[in-house]
Amino acid sequence: MDKGEISYEKYKNGDDQGFYEIVREYFDGLAAYINGIVGDFGLAEELADDALLKLALKKPDFNKKSSFKTWLYSIGRNAALDSLRKKSHVFVSIDDADGVTDGPEREYIKSERNRQLYRALEKLKPEYREVLYLSYFENMSADDISALTRKSKGSVYTLMNRARASLKEILQKEGFDYENV
Repeated sequence: MDKGEISYEKYKNGDDQGFYEIVREYFDGLAAYINGIVGDFGLAEELADDALLKLALKKPDFNKKSSFKTWLYSIGRNAALDSLRKKSHVFVSIDDADGVTDGPEREYIKSERNRQLYRALEKLKPEYREVLYLSYFENMSADDISALTRKSKGSVYTLMNRARASLKEILQKEGFDYENV
């Protein structure tokens, strides 16, 4: 049992502290992940709140077919995709990155070199950007990404390879030294 699963079980058994542990552990990463899908950090935070609120109010069963984090992120992903169906959004511009106050993206885009890399990530297809984000920012395995995106493990590997190749091509065109990335 992982940390999130233990906290969720505590919450489902009546200990509100379990829910607070989940929020502290997963909110920032979940919001940053959703931001990569919807491209609006304020909306991403609202959707992360909605995903966590669903846990709090409905207490859905965790089927244990994946890690708790993967399961929670799939709830957030579904909320983000539903939001996109209702409204058209774009990925957050690096120029708007000053609005990103927390989470893994903030630290990542601080240096100019990382800003260049982030700009290149913005140019990728959304599905490429998603798998790279999950792999590099969230340290998810191919199995977890497969479960989250509902794609086969082979498809995830293919997407990762294509995403890396596409990112490398973009970086080469911009004269970026990607060797040390």
